[in-house]
Amino acid sequence: MEIPFNKPYLTGREFDYLKKAHSGGCLAGDGFFTKKCHGWLEKKVGCHKAFLTHSCTAALEMAAILIDTQPTDEIIMPSFTFVSTANAFVLRGGTPVFVDIRPDTLNIDETKIEAAITAKTKAIVVVHYAGVSCEMDPIMALAAKYNLFVIEDAAQGIMSSYKGRALGSIGHLGTYSFHETKNIISGEGGALLINDPQFISRAEIIRDKGTNRGQFSRGVVDKYTWYDIGSSFLPGELIAAFLFAQMEEAENITQRRLAIWQHYHTAFAPLEKIGLLRRPIVPADSQPNAHIYYLLLKDANQRSEFIRQSEQCGINPVFHYVPLHNSLAGIQYGRINGNLGVTNKLANCLVRLPLWLGIETRLEDVANQFISILKATDNLTLQAT
Repeated sequence: MEIPFNKPYLTGREFDYLKKAHSGGCLAGDGFFTKKCHGWLEKKVGCHKAFLTHSCTAALEMAAILIDTQPTDEIIMPSFTFVSTANAFVLRGGTPVFVDIRPDTLNIDETKIEAAITAKTKAIVVVHYAGVSCEMDPIMALAAKYNLFVIEDAAQGIMSSYKGRALGSIGHLGTYSFHETKNIISGEGGALLINDPQFISRAEIIRDKGTNRGQFSRGVVDKYTWYDIGSSFLPGELIAAFLFAQMEEAENITQRRLAIWQHYHTAFAPLEKIGLLRRPIVPADSQPNAHIYYLLLKDANQRSEFIRQSEQCGINPVFHYVPLHNSLAGIQYGRINGNLGVTNKLANCLVRLPLWLGIETRLEDVANQFISILKATDNLTLQAT
C-alpha cells in the first residue's frame, strides 16, 4: 500500500471559486473572497478583526511588529515549535526565551513561565501543539500580572477550543496557518486574529506595505501614502477563493478528522496498556481538531526503526520538530530558562501518523500494519538492551 503522510483535500468548489474570482476582475487580494474569509473567521473565532496573510509566518511577523518588539525585548515561548514562532521576533531584534513543555500535551508548561520573566520580557507566545489547547487561563492571568502581551501561535488550532473559546481568540493576538498540511488549506496561507481592538488600525496598515490604502479604498482619505513600516503580507484573491471553499466545509472536515483520530486512538490502546508506547493526552478543558495523531515511542532508535519499516511497507509516518534551543540559530539568537528535559526527551520519541481525508477506507489496514511494526521494533529494542 502507498500511504503518504499528507494528501491535500478538495471540497469540490475550489475551482469554481477560482473562476469566480477571476471573472470578478480582482486577483490582487482584498476582494470578494478575502472579505468572505474575514467574515467567516470573525464569526467562527469571535475575534474583533481577522486579516488573511500569505502564511502563518507572515501573521506572526505582523504580531511582532504590532507589539513593537525591540532589540532589548525577550519573548517567552516553547522550544518545541516550528522556526517561525521564534523567527518572527528575532527579525525585530527580540530574544526568544525557551522554556520546557508539559509531558502530557507537549504544550508550554504554564508553571515554568513566571520563572522566565525578567524586566526585559515583552510577551508570551503559546503554541497549541496538535490543535490541543495550552492552559490559557493561568497564562492570561500571568500576563496581566506582569503587563505582558500574549500571542497565540494557533497554526494547528483552527476549529479547536479551550473551555468553549476558539483557539486564537484568547490572547491579545492569534495566528492561523492554512498550509497544505493543515486541516483547512489554501496551499500556503494564514491569518492574523486581533482580539485587542487597539491593534486593528495599525495592523491594516502594516499588512498593506505600511500604507493607508485600506482607508483610501473605503473613501476615508482622498489618496493613500506611506504611513508606517510594513510589508506585502496580504495573499492574492485566488488563495482566498480556494480557502473559502474549505471554510464552508470546516465542520465536516473536522468531524471526519476526529473520526480518523479516534480510530487510531482506539487501535493503539492495547499497546499503551502494555507500556509499548504512549498515546496523545487531551485535557478535559480542550476540544481538539484532530490536526495530528502522534505516538511517543521509547527512544529515538525505536522511532527511526519504526519509520524505516513503515516506509518499506509504503506508509509514511514522520517525526516532528528539532527543538529550537538545539538548533544553530536557536543557540545564536535565543536562550534557555530552566531545564528543558521534557522537550529533549519527547522530541526524540515522537512520530506523526498519516491523517488526511480519504484515508478512511484503508485506515484499519494502516493501523494494523503500524501495530505489527511497533511490536517488531519493540522486540528489537529489547534484544538490543
